[in-house]
Amino acid sequence: MNDLLKPYRNSFRAWKNKRRLEREEAYYHSLFQERRLAIPDDRAIAGAIRSNYPVRKPSPKGGLNIIAIFRHHNWENGALRPALAKFGRVHHYDWTESGDRREKKWDASRRTEMNRDLVEFVKRRAREDPLHFIFAYVSGEVVSPDTVRALSDFRVPTINLALNDKEAFVGKIRGGLATGARDICRHFSLCWTSTRDALEKYCVEGALPVYLPEGANPEVHRPYDLQKTIDVTFVGQCYGNRPEVIEGLKKAGVRVEAFGPGWPNGPLSTEEMVKMYSRSRINLGFGGIAGHQDTYCLKGRDFEVPMSGGLYLTEQHEELGQFYDVGREIVTYAGIDDLVLKIRWLLAQPEEADTIRIAGRERALKEHTWGVRFEKVLRLTGLVE
Repeated sequence: MNDLLKPYRNSFRAWKNKRRLEREEAYYHSLFQERRLAIPDDRAIAGAIRSNYPVRKPSPKGGLNIIAIFRHHNWENGALRPALAKFGRVHHYDWTESGDRREKKWDASRRTEMNRDLVEFVKRRAREDPLHFIFAYVSGEVVSPDTVRALSDFRVPTINLALNDKEAFVGKIRGGLATGARDICRHFSLCWTSTRDALEKYCVEGALPVYLPEGANPEVHRPYDLQKTIDVTFVGQCYGNRPEVIEGLKKAGVRVEAFGPGWPNGPLSTEEMVKMYSRSRINLGFGGIAGHQDTYCLKGRDFEVPMSGGLYLTEQHEELGQFYDVGREIVTYAGIDDLVLKIRWLLAQPEEADTIRIAGRERALKEHTWGVRFEKVLRLTGLVE
């Protein structure tokens, strides 16, 4: 049975979420201005780290002893771990695979037990060999402020990655604590956020932030020598305006296929997904956030598709221009009519499309690997030469 009211409920929910984010941003911006704070540049970040860890000396690349704390959900082991391994020995803690735990989903009721186990894990590794730094990809839902403070007691830089600060810097409040980064961020040495809008929030909360987006792994995201059999492909979840756009393209006569959770074609494995980028003449992107109206952020596919050699056509928003020469390395669209025009132009100009595709891959390989991202962070913290 069709739910005739569902579109209206979704629209109202998106409006409420947008208003919530606007209020949150206004609150933090007001405090940022009132306290006369400033977003730290690279020099300020490096100086702050040196001040906190004055006896640290850079190590040769490959010579670090690293703790990595993250859960492998679908992409993390193929991206974060190999990038970190280029800098040294990695001791990985995944709370869904530690000890007797083999949960597919995070059980917040066991957070206290897991946090204790995490600190003990780090202690054991520190006794075996001196640590150089601790990398984490965690939120307040997973670790408590006390646990992050305990990690800082090892007197090595602690770096946390957050990829969803646009909507989840605060997140939900449970037991008086935020499930996002708000209550844990100040206890890390450096907070790496992929959300430019969140920098002021981190500063207000007393944290040291650096803005860097996600990256891609060139050993995974690479071109395949396959015949291009599909005009337009989208790989990702089915939500928000995505079904409407895909249906609009079909009505306009565009041969488009969508893959991922919620689509009739279903999801693809990582290898199948990367091969699909090579099979497609155009790879479609969306920049919006589920349940949020007119709210955009950078996505992993913004770097994975070009690095895989795919021609990338994605939703226009201002942050893309900082990382690509739009129109020469990737193409953007604003609305369904513009999207249809861009698709028809690219399909009619295969040589121009190839030029854009090649330039996008060159830029991604040069500047947007996970290795490049980690190298910048580790140089800022004075950990590598």
